[in-house]
Amino acid sequence: MILITGGLGHIGSATVQALLDAGQECVVVQRRSPEIPNGRFTAPVTAVQADVKDLDALRAIGRDHAITGIVHMAGSMPWPPNPDEAPVEAAREALGGFFNIIDVAQEWGVKRVSVASTIGVYGGLSNTGALSEELPLLLTAPHVIPTFKKIGELLSHHLATATGLEIIHLRIGGAWGPLGHLPNFAFPAPQFIHAAAIGAPVDLDGVRGRLKADDGLDLCYVHDLGRATALLQTADKLTHTTYNVGAGRMTSNAEVIAAIKAVVPDFELELEAGSSAPPMYLDITRLHEDTGYLPEWDLERSVADYIAYFRAGNTH
Repeated sequence: MILITGGLGHIGSATVQALLDAGQECVVVQRRSPEIPNGRFTAPVTAVQADVKDLDALRAIGRDHAITGIVHMAGSMPWPPNPDEAPVEAAREALGGFFNIIDVAQEWGVKRVSVASTIGVYGGLSNTGALSEELPLLLTAPHVIPTFKKIGELLSHHLATATGLEIIHLRIGGAWGPLGHLPNFAFPAPQFIHAAAIGAPVDLDGVRGRLKADDGLDLCYVHDLGRATALLQTADKLTHTTYNVGAGRMTSNAEVIAAIKAVVPDFELELEAGSSAPPMYLDITRLHEDTGYLPEWDLERSVADYIAYFRAGNTH
């Protein structure tokens, strides 16, 4: 039985469904309500309300369920910012939740712990091609999310050696699709899709970058991300501890707009030409070699599905 923290979230839900498709039983841990929305999954899933910061609550899950693996999707970083919480205490609690996951993994003797990281850890590098896991990372980061993901990766390498646990990190690309962030501060594609689906002007409030036509990112539809994560979690043997998880190609804003027009011909959006940020896309060779994974959701299919999702009345 696989335990998934953040299992009702964006990538978490897709991962749970992919694990179910692979014949696994799942327990999802949610800090808020554990109620599973109708129709979210195609098979029964156990949901438990618990905060990863609460070690006793996590231990109780292990007493009730035979946990054999953990996928840690819940954010181990102080985000979003809380002005009422002291920054030192916020950082202590974020890292404490991560330590609790490793504690129970060791106590339960799980086979593997998969921890979500981000393409953002590569930020600031001068590389202009595909980003490989072998690239040396900078010790600094411009945002709290990649900062704490780097910290988590370093801690995991230490703890894996010290405890004997198998801990892998998933450097996830630009995730988009059902249940995703709207707006997504890192890239504007979800805003384009939402506007096209509901017939409204594009609202880019809250999007902080990559707003020119040729700006691009490794956009990977969430169903592919879930399947890749499930493949890594359930593989008999892995030869690395860090994996890029994405589409393996860069998708530009101009490409997204063209794909939208194929579904919504009257969609209109003019972006400033050129690019404002270095291209970022992932080398997924390791992922493919160790699991056989290749993306199944190309851009056109992803756009059509995401538009249909919003037109069905979903709001994020």
